[in-house]
This record gives sequence, C-alpha cells and structure tokens, in this order.
Amino acid sequence: MSDFWQDDAPDNGEPDIGEPDDGPRPRHLLRRLAITVLVLAIPAGGLVWLFQDDLFHPFGDARACEGSDAPLSGAFGAGGAPLPGDASDVHYYTQGGHTELSFVSSRIPDFLHTAGFLPAEASPFEESYVDDNYALGDGETELPRGLCGTGIRGPVLTYGNTATTIMVERSPFTTDRFRAPARAIVTYDAP
Repeated sequence: MSDFWQDDAPDNGEPDIGEPDDGPRPRHLLRRLAITVLVLAIPAGGLVWLFQDDLFHPFGDARACEGSDAPLSGAFGAGGAPLPGDASDVHYYTQGGHTELSFVSSRIPDFLHTAGFLPAEASPFEESYVDDNYALGDGETELPRGLCGTGIRGPVLTYGNTATTIMVERSPFTTDRFRAPARAIVTYDAP
C-alpha cells in the first residue's frame, strides 16, 4: 500500500511561495497569546474567589468587620487588657475611635479581673460589680451595629466604667455562672 498523503510537488530546495520563511504569522501568535492568557486567568480567578474573604478584609485582618477604619491594637479598653489566651471567634469593628470587640472565651472571670472590672478575688456575680442585667431574654441574640460574627445570647450581664463596657453571656440555668465558653462584647473609645 502507498502512503495516504503524498506531496506531488517536487522538492527543489526552495521555499514554497505561500508560506513565510521567517516563522509563524502574527495572527497565530495573537491566538496563542489569547489562549495562554485564558488558561492562566481561570485558575487565578478561582484562587481570588476562593480566598476573597482573606484578601479583602480591612487591614488584611480576617477579624476586622467591613467598614472598620483602624486595626485592633494588642491591648484595649481603659485597663489596656489583652485578649484572653483562649479567645476564639474574634471580631471587631472600629469607627472614629469607637471599638466594638466580640470574642468567645472560657476565661471570662480572669479577663474581668485583668481588665479592671473586678478587684482581685471578687466574684463576677456580686451585684455590687454587675452594672446591669441586660434586657436580653434566654436564647435571644443581639449584635451591635457594624460588628460582624455571631451575636451575644441572653441572658447577659454587663460590667462597666466610664470608658469601657463589657457584656458577657450568663448561664441560662443558674445565676452564678457564665456560659462555658461565653461570648463577650467589649465596647470602648480609644483614648
């Protein structure tokens, strides 16, 4: 059998008239470039979409809520207290020197002492230290305007001074315990 395709033109060593001898034509280069850009753009777009929450948070901080105008400092409130070591689900909203900070911790009594809301050895459930029983019923939730994340669940105890207020989830079963772990919302103005 013979080959399916045969070139009937004699090969005399000279280039064919219809083909350029200096490489591919510009139209082919543009087509190849467009395909390459498309192939690279699809995975890049997918990565941006996948990590958009991490890429577009204010200050590159995933804890910052949309609209925040300043990053969270390491210490906050009038007492300059740091977050408890086991703090999780941390979110904050800052606007014009005012800060709303939300976190979950099982070390709320220690935090209240460190932040200066309670004197050493005082119980966080002594009525003289509790500023108010916040009007939030069992199972109801609330989240201050601008703050993102999960709201605080009632019942809630509040503690405060002139510069800082903290709301803490109290146990719905007894009046002398916090939830385990408890969400706290700290509100303060930067000095």
